[in-house]
Amino acid sequence: MSKLEYEKYGLQREKILEQVKGAMSKKRFRHSLGVEKACIALAEKYHGNVTKASIAGLTHDYAKERSNEDFLNKINEKNLDKDLISWGNPIWHGVVGSYFVKEELKVEDEEILSAIKKHTTGSKEMTLLEEILYVADYIEENRDFPGVDEARKIAFESLEAGVIFETKQTLKFLIEKNQGVYPKTLETYNYYVAGKKE
Repeated sequence: MSKLEYEKYGLQREKILEQVKGAMSKKRFRHSLGVEKACIALAEKYHGNVTKASIAGLTHDYAKERSNEDFLNKINEKNLDKDLISWGNPIWHGVVGSYFVKEELKVEDEEILSAIKKHTTGSKEMTLLEEILYVADYIEENRDFPGVDEARKIAFESLEAGVIFETKQTLKFLIEKNQGVYPKTLETYNYYVAGKKE
């Protein structure tokens, strides 16, 4: 495994591990470690920044188990788009959760924070790190659902193909469950899947 240089970003890995572990259930922490591992593997494969990938993977779900009140307070405090209020935790824990990561874990790197913000929704023209976290969250070793092995295989053949596969599966899932589709997810679909690159 590549050497991790948390100190470059003013962080200590052991402290981050302790804070993340303390903020979530054992199952969620195991998932976070799995995502970190997948992020590192993808960063090594696609020549990304391995340390940033590690930090993003480890902290991406830091806010996942926060109360709705915490999220709503943060949306108001940061004057975020009021439309966010109607979406709930599946969207909040990334889009709003990135602010908790910045303030409480002292992660200042904007690329890492942006990857956390987009890890469940994606967006058009994602950076390499954003694509890595988006895909790693879907394929990490603890995931067990129909199609996950195919998703893993695809991700290590082509990261963009991994983004496409995951986005299509996510949309299918939401549609079958009669759930709303967050605008950024549609943006991801149009850009990566439907080829509507401007």
